[in-house]
Amino acid sequence: MVDGADTAWVLVCAALVLFMAPGLALFYGGMVRSKHVLAMMAQVFGAAAVVSVLWVLLGHSLAFGPDLHGVVGSLRLAGMAHPDDPVPGFDLHVPSTAFAAFQMMFAVITAALLAGAGADRMRFGSFLVLVGLWVLLVYAPLAHWVFSPNGWLAARGVLDFAGGTVVETNSGASALALALVLGARRGWPREQMAPHSLPLTLVGAGILWFGWLGFNAGSALAVGGLASQALLSTHLAACAGLLGWLLVEKLQTDHPTTLGAASGAVAGLVAITPAAGFVNSLGALAIGFAGGVVSVLAVEQKVRFGYDDSLDVVGVHGVAGVVGTLAVGVFATHTVNAGIAHRGLLDGGGVHLLLLQLLAVVVTIAWAFPVTWLVARGVGRVMPLRVPPEGELEGLDMHSHAESAYDIGGRRVAGRMGA
Repeated sequence: MVDGADTAWVLVCAALVLFMAPGLALFYGGMVRSKHVLAMMAQVFGAAAVVSVLWVLLGHSLAFGPDLHGVVGSLRLAGMAHPDDPVPGFDLHVPSTAFAAFQMMFAVITAALLAGAGADRMRFGSFLVLVGLWVLLVYAPLAHWVFSPNGWLAARGVLDFAGGTVVETNSGASALALALVLGARRGWPREQMAPHSLPLTLVGAGILWFGWLGFNAGSALAVGGLASQALLSTHLAACAGLLGWLLVEKLQTDHPTTLGAASGAVAGLVAITPAAGFVNSLGALAIGFAGGVVSVLAVEQKVRFGYDDSLDVVGVHGVAGVVGTLAVGVFATHTVNAGIAHRGLLDGGGVHLLLLQLLAVVVTIAWAFPVTWLVARGVGRVMPLRVPPEGELEGLDMHSHAESAYDIGGRRVAGRMGA
């Protein structure tokens, strides 16, 4: 039976998750050079449009349609032609369309994250084609395996409250594949490519923080104690992640940075995403802090390993996603969620759940990385993935969109200055 309060909650949370898209656009836009800021934002908004359309046409059905051997959903729900059909495996107290809208926003923000891996060099049209294929071939199957109760990983007892595998580890592994196919930005890592507007990035991080409350708490799919704990855990983990990142910066350089504060908060949010509905407040603090510390250390390694993940999708989303997913196996407790089949290590459950979580991480990377690599290579054979060298030098704003982010005293700055 449909519950009005639960429905209102899920719809509000869907709107909050969508609000994360402009937050991500600001977060990413401030981190690139001024000549690329509009292109960065356009990719995020373009991804939202493409993924939303494809989610209704095919993605929702592939992820949540009637199960085909635990691997993928059938096309019964394609096009939302039967909006009153129940979502298989779920005992929902909200309309199926509300659930579909909420899950659509998850797909939107996950696909938009990939823009950070190809920042400063990827063609707009090619990116939209790539994310369209990616959401159907990479995201939707993973969502079925983990989010659908009939998926083969969920059926084995893997716990992922809001997307530590499907959203975070997936986006990190996919971003690495995309960055390797694209190659490094011109001049990287020799040239300084500092963020052009940290205030934009900080505002974007704040919006992401706000929207993430709906991302995680909305995954309870009902109002009540579980949603309340998920919201509290989400906020606490963001705070702990921020402090963890800044502590590492202070110890290493004696200068905690504003970019570090924003990145640390996001890392904490990423880490708590799979765990928000399974751990208590102390567990959330530990997970968020671990996410911030491990992520800052991971980001420092990309030059050493030679991959140009421009805006650190791998180091923040991928690495913190793995940390949070594994942490579920340590901190998950019946006192927060009595419905879990297996308790975490600290709740007396032994290592069984931890091993299941490790399996989910390995499977996610083993699927997301090669399939994204093949999709990117395939798109690149049909249409160029990168702008030409002169486009990178001029700036993607002018080259791809014939627009400028800033006009000071009649001069168009973006596209002519590399600040």
